[in-house]
Amino acid sequence: MTIRGQWMYPRVANVGIIRLVATGALDLTPEHVTRFDLDQVNDAVTYAATHGGPFDRTILTPRA
Repeated sequence: MTIRGQWMYPRVANVGIIRLVATGALDLTPEHVTRFDLDQVNDAVTYAATHGGPFDRTILTPRA
């Protein structure tokens, strides 16, 4: 599976965000993350459609 995309920022922005998080300059405490397995993609999309907000994140994660 290949997933490609870009939302609001250029590719190089990822490195900057990672540095901000790693140094503690960006506080992720307010973030609310809800995880779904890849095989639950339809449930994740439905959930995300009804739980959107500035600190609400819905993510898909591969199984270990």
